[in-house]
Amino acid sequence: MNGVELKPASLEAIPSTIAQLRASFAAGKTRTLQYREQQLASLDRLLDEREPEIYQAMREDLGRSELETSAVETSVIARELAFTRKRFRAWAKPERVPTPFFLRPGGCRIYREPLGTVLIIGPWNYPLQLVLVPLIGAIAAGNCAVIKPSELAPSASAFLATALPQYLDPECVRVVVGGPAESTALLAERFDHIFYTGSPRVGQIVMEAAAKHLTPVTLELGGKSPCIVDRTADLGVAARRIVWGKFLNAGQTCVAPDYVLVHEAVESALLTRLTATVREFYGEHPRSSPDFARIVNARHHRRLMQLLDSGGEVMAGGDANENERYLSPTILTKVPPDSPVMTEEIFGPILPVLPVKSIDDAIAFVNRREKPLALYVFTDDARVRTRVLESTTSGGASVNYTVLHFALPNLPFGGVGNSGMGAYHGRASFETFSHHKSVFMKTTWPDFRLAYPPLSRIKDRMIRWLL
Repeated sequence: MNGVELKPASLEAIPSTIAQLRASFAAGKTRTLQYREQQLASLDRLLDEREPEIYQAMREDLGRSELETSAVETSVIARELAFTRKRFRAWAKPERVPTPFFLRPGGCRIYREPLGTVLIIGPWNYPLQLVLVPLIGAIAAGNCAVIKPSELAPSASAFLATALPQYLDPECVRVVVGGPAESTALLAERFDHIFYTGSPRVGQIVMEAAAKHLTPVTLELGGKSPCIVDRTADLGVAARRIVWGKFLNAGQTCVAPDYVLVHEAVESALLTRLTATVREFYGEHPRSSPDFARIVNARHHRRLMQLLDSGGEVMAGGDANENERYLSPTILTKVPPDSPVMTEEIFGPILPVLPVKSIDDAIAFVNRREKPLALYVFTDDARVRTRVLESTTSGGASVNYTVLHFALPNLPFGGVGNSGMGAYHGRASFETFSHHKSVFMKTTWPDFRLAYPPLSRIKDRMIRWLL
C-alpha cells in the first residue's frame, strides 16, 4: 500500500509465533473483561484514525470508491463493534439453567470460556471486514488470534500487518502475511479453532488440516445463491435491489445473487427493468462510473471472460478490458442450465436470468443443486414466500431484498452443506469462539445416600419414586 511491500512471514518463525500467543493465553492476559473492552475500543479507534488508508487500500486492490468501502467494509465493522461492546459482558456471565428437583439444593450453570489461540484466514473480496468481524468475536470471547489476510488483496494485507500491531496487543493478536506456503505452515500448527472464509475447494483443505489436531472449524464458503422472482413481485423494486446486490463490489460478494429464476410471465418485463436499472446506477458507460469496482486481478478477469463465453446471450453489458481489470455489469439470457456459468460460482458482474413456469419449478431447480449460502425471493404473495422458505435450504435468506441480511449483527450468518458450517456475527461470533462448560454445583448437605452402594430393590424403588 502506497509503495509498501511486505515480505512473506518467515516459515521458520511461525511455530514460535503460535507458541508466544499460547503463552500469553496461558498467562490469562486475555481473560479479563476489562482487557477485552480495551482491545475492542482500540480497534474502534483504528477505524476512525486510519480511515483514509483503508479507502486507499480498497482503491488499489479492488478499484472501490470511498462510499462503497464505507458501506461494505468500515460501517459493517463499526456496527459489529458497537453491538458487541454493548453486550459481550452480559454474554460472558454464567448462564443459570433449571436444576432437577431431586438434585436440589444445587445449581446448574453454563460458563463461556475462551477456546485459546485461534486462526482466522480471510478472503480477498472484503479483505478487512471478513477478518476483523470474526476477530471482534474472538477478542470479545477472550482468545488470542492469528490473522492470515489474503495475498490477492496486497494493499489490505499490508494495511493489516502494519496498522493492527499499533492498536492491538501484539502479544495476543498477530498478522501473518504471505501466500499458500504461509497458509500451509499455519495449518500445520495446532489451534483451538480455525475460522476460514473462501472457496469450498480450499475449505476442504482447511478441514483436512484441522482434522489432524481435532481442531473445530468454522467454514464460510460460497456457492450459487439463487434469486427467485415471482409473478406477483414489484418488478421495479426487485430490479433495483437485484442490480444493487449483484453488482456491488463488481459482483465479488459471496452472498450476491448468482442467477435469477423469474416466472416466465414477467421475464421480459423484469429484463427491461434490470437493463434500465444498470444504466440508472452506473450510466451509459459503467467503465467511467466511480461507483463500479474492478476485478481483483487478471487471472480472475480471464476466468470471468471464459464463463461469459460459455453459454447464453448478452442482453446488456459484456464490455471488458483486462488491463484495467474491468468487466461491465452484464445480463445474460437464454442460458443453458448445464453451462459453466450455471454450474460454477460466478463471483463477478455476470447475471444469468432464466425463466421458469412456476414457483414449484424454481424450487425444484434450486433443490437439485448444492445448498446455497443465500437465497432471495421477491414476491407479494405470503403463500409463495412461505412455500419457498419452507421448501428450500440455504445458509440464510431474504425476502424482497438482497445481501443485507449479512450485515445484521442480530442474525447469525453462515452456510449449510457445501456453502459452509458454523455461524458468526453478534452473539453468534462470541459463541463460536467460546467453550460452553457445563457446571453442576451441589451443597454438602443433605447427602443423597440412596445412590451409593450397596444397592437394593428398596433403594431402587425409592430412587424411581423420587425421579
